[in-house]
Amino acid sequence: MSTIFVTASGTEIGKTFVTCALIHQLRGHGYSIRALKPVATGVTDDAQDLTDSGILLKALGHPIDSERVAAVSPWQFREPLSPDMAAEREDRHIPFDDLVAFCCEETEEDVTLIEGIGGVMVPLDRQHTVLDWIAALSVPALLVTGSYLGTLSHTLTAVGMLRAQNVKLAGIIVNESETQPVDPGETADVLARFVADVPVRIVGRLDTPERTPDLLPLLEPFLSRAAGPAP
Repeated sequence: MSTIFVTASGTEIGKTFVTCALIHQLRGHGYSIRALKPVATGVTDDAQDLTDSGILLKALGHPIDSERVAAVSPWQFREPLSPDMAAEREDRHIPFDDLVAFCCEETEEDVTLIEGIGGVMVPLDRQHTVLDWIAALSVPALLVTGSYLGTLSHTLTAVGMLRAQNVKLAGIIVNESETQPVDPGETADVLARFVADVPVRIVGRLDTPERTPDLLPLLEPFLSRAAGPAP
């Protein structure tokens, strides 16, 4: 089994979109997929199909109901805040060891995709951040970023933090922002210059998960062919 963590330089950047694109492309190549969004905030009982967890279930081709949503996202909170703040408002907390263990559970699927929450340095509790979570799993990460003004600093800072914890970067995905100072290709070129050993790809605003440029070359070095698609 192979595991990839999808993280970002900030919130509302496009992690769920990219994860759905990966699901579509991996399934198209015969891989079976387990997709998780273990921690979710801003979750209410209404419109489960519109939540990140529901969107992932739809991409997997599964029905969307409360039981399946809970299996994808065991730690759900109502307030649309950082996980530590949202949990405290409900007098709850996220047991870090349990979170890591949940992500490491044995599965029959070939690939597990873990979608994080917010950006790399979002707090999960009083001591741990998303970065600590990724590092504890010892899995490669895909970093999703935007093309908005300020993204270069945010992205390179996220890269630096990931590298400080020896996290392997499978790639950087520039998900085109609604407003941007320059063409996303120019942003990608600058990032590639500063992070020369990490592949950079662009996803356009008009793309859909089914029409997203091929992202699988980013994952191939980390996929287990023994559990991969049949010839």
